[in-house]
Amino acid sequence: MLRWHAQLLVILLVCTASASSTIADDSDDRCMQGPLAGFGRYVGDWKIDDEQLAQDGSGWLPGQGARWVFKCIGDGTAIQDFWMPNSGGFGTNLRTYNPDTGKWEIVWAAQSQKGLMHISAGQDELGNIVMHVLKPEQDPPRRITFFSPTDDGWDWTMEWSFDGGTTWTAVYRITATPWPGALD
Repeated sequence: MLRWHAQLLVILLVCTASASSTIADDSDDRCMQGPLAGFGRYVGDWKIDDEQLAQDGSGWLPGQGARWVFKCIGDGTAIQDFWMPNSGGFGTNLRTYNPDTGKWEIVWAAQSQKGLMHISAGQDELGNIVMHVLKPEQDPPRRITFFSPTDDGWDWTMEWSFDGGTTWTAVYRITATPWPGALD
């Protein structure tokens, strides 16, 4: 497991360092084939409208929004995304598909976080991608669902479980639409 994390970190660093050549390549089609298409279908530049559940559960409060850019990198090796909230800060995910497990293995790094977060994801029967945070252990446990995209964009929800994973409560959700001018 440690070897896999080291390899993924090297890929993240190499892909980020060589972004000017690998991100700009016309290799997005390589991420639209086979299992890579699971996250490949989110490749693009997205405007994020978000909202979070009030702490007392009384309703939804609007967020400050973000920009989220997904790129096919390494000639179809992985999907890397760049999370840029309007409130400041920055984060990035590196998403690779592990054919041995049939799951996506994801590493999240953010300015506001110490260390890396390891996430596992798979597709559900509806074609949505469901992610579970593995490390560091989360209290309460959380899962994130990327809903299948449409021509207009896609939705995403973070849920927490207060009973060990039997039931889930949505606490944060977003709607992604194409970034203005991104399709020009």
